[in-house]
Amino acid sequence: MKYATGTTCRYWELKFVPKKITTEIDNRILEEIERHADGIGMDALHACVEDAISRRSLQRRLAQFVAEGRLSREGKQRGVRYRTAPEIENVKAGTSAFWTEAGGDGYIPISTEGKEIREHIRLPRQLRTPIGYNQGFLEAYYPNETSYLPEELRKQLHILGTPADGAFPAGTFARNIMNRLLTDLSWASSRLEGNTYSRLDTEHLIEFGQAAEGKDALETQMILNHKAAIELLVNESDLVDFTPYTIFSLHALLSDGLLADRRACGRIRNRPVEIGGSVYMPIAMPQRLDELFRIILSMAQEIRDPFEQSFFVMVHLPYLQPFEDVNKRVSRLAANIPLIRHNLCPLSFIDVPERVYIDAMLGVYELNRIELLRDLFAWAYERSCQQYLAVRRELVPPDTFRLRYRQTLTEAVKTIILERQTPDKEAVMAVIASKVPTGDQEKFVKLVLEEFASLHEGNVIRFGIRPPEFSAWQKEIKGKG
Repeated sequence: MKYATGTTCRYWELKFVPKKITTEIDNRILEEIERHADGIGMDALHACVEDAISRRSLQRRLAQFVAEGRLSREGKQRGVRYRTAPEIENVKAGTSAFWTEAGGDGYIPISTEGKEIREHIRLPRQLRTPIGYNQGFLEAYYPNETSYLPEELRKQLHILGTPADGAFPAGTFARNIMNRLLTDLSWASSRLEGNTYSRLDTEHLIEFGQAAEGKDALETQMILNHKAAIELLVNESDLVDFTPYTIFSLHALLSDGLLADRRACGRIRNRPVEIGGSVYMPIAMPQRLDELFRIILSMAQEIRDPFEQSFFVMVHLPYLQPFEDVNKRVSRLAANIPLIRHNLCPLSFIDVPERVYIDAMLGVYELNRIELLRDLFAWAYERSCQQYLAVRRELVPPDTFRLRYRQTLTEAVKTIILERQTPDKEAVMAVIASKVPTGDQEKFVKLVLEEFASLHEGNVIRFGIRPPEFSAWQKEIKGKG
């Protein structure tokens, strides 16, 4: 399997075998020590776990656990005993209490594997081992052979997300719920980044351009950036794909006005970054970042199942951290590319608890484990489908005539506004010329005039018009009147 990046080619060797994760063995060792409140010696401990680990390897693991503060070492020479460090016992007790309390408020149902990840991530940062980017994590994945999402889960997601009203062109479903999607996804994704806009504030900003009082300008900018990026995904659904151009465009839109260095928008970073609250240290070399970035996108393009594609980019784009900032936002919107292209229900991240999302991403960063993120992905998608099922029932059937002339409609509206013309039949006919067959021209003119009747500064972006251009056109029309 070959992935080319410029003049450099990378082969994932079929003989490659990823290192076995030692989490299960570590847990077994620690659990055995926990059973002995007064501590346990090396001989007795090894007798309990000798089927899983050699004595020398056990000695190394114990030394590591002591260095990390997870165990205490008492006594000398053959009298040495190991026991769980008192502070770890306190942490575990506190963690258990926290999750009991949060079970109905702030967390979601998760698998046993997800709980293991959560427990590790909740340990104090100083007790977690610093780790860098593990290229073997990516190398162990073979498109259409490896599956992060089990087949049965993918089948369930397909059933949940497939519209019941037949097959339509790419992006039809997303366009039919566009106004709701713009608000939901912009609000939910921004909230995961700490944005304090309410859903109602977000709706007013997107529909009417009204910024919420008392909110930071950067929060307002973040919402509007999401709106622009979502419109790109939906309006250009037949063109967007897992290509560098698409992902760079998403980053440029999502990071607009939010980065200190404007040149960093839409390009691979050229400086090191850190992950707040994590012991993970991403790659710093731009050339290697660019190479791996293009390999990830090439692999994503090969994946046939849209849900596996979606989840793959949610894992590997933020893990690589190709951009100075806004990496997770890019991955959340990019995760919708295959869903929109296959006319499936989009993933809005509505009601996703911020704590769960952070824990899930830290599990990927620090453990290269995807189970907690997978739990979140499945729950969030089901939640999105539940939200939009009710919306879909209220929708009028898709206007196939409008779909057929979508591009021509956009060009007609945009031309009339930029040339500051009065929107009437003559102006529309002059614009469309031979682009619309004679038999459809009367209906098309009516469609254009209906669009102008509902046009305002909050939705004019659908036609690629900027607010100053729309305002100038309005003044010109009022002057003529």
